[in-house]
Amino acid sequence: MKKDVLVSISGLQYEIDKDEAVEVISVGEYYNRNGKHYVIYEEILEDMEGVSNCTIKIAEKQIDIIKRGANNVHMVFEENSKNTTYYQTPYGELQVGIYTSQIKVTEEEDKITAEINYGLDINYSFISDCQIQLKISSKKIG
Repeated sequence: MKKDVLVSISGLQYEIDKDEAVEVISVGEYYNRNGKHYVIYEEILEDMEGVSNCTIKIAEKQIDIIKRGANNVHMVFEENSKNTTYYQTPYGELQVGIYTSQIKVTEEEDKITAEINYGLDINYSFISDCQIQLKISSKKIG
């Protein structure tokens, strides 16, 4: 995979009366170190001023998403495990529980895809079942 990549992160939150989808597309940098994939990119936030510097780390059964800037969070998705983190926003801090049921990573020559299925709770209250799809592909030149 080339260093310059396109990053697509789409998420789906399953709710009783509707499903809510969100997608972020950005350019980023990719590298591989000690058998783990790393992607660094910037995320522009729609509802507030500022940019978050983001890092995605993909290992065999664990994916970390780290955001620093306007919002700060380190989310750990580890298959068949619960992880708790704190999501810092300009409006205050939230405790976030992530119950990861499945991680599926597919590697190709110029593309990596990952699918994460998890349950989400905020401040000990279950919010919904969710899914994140990551697509990292070499940026085409010309």
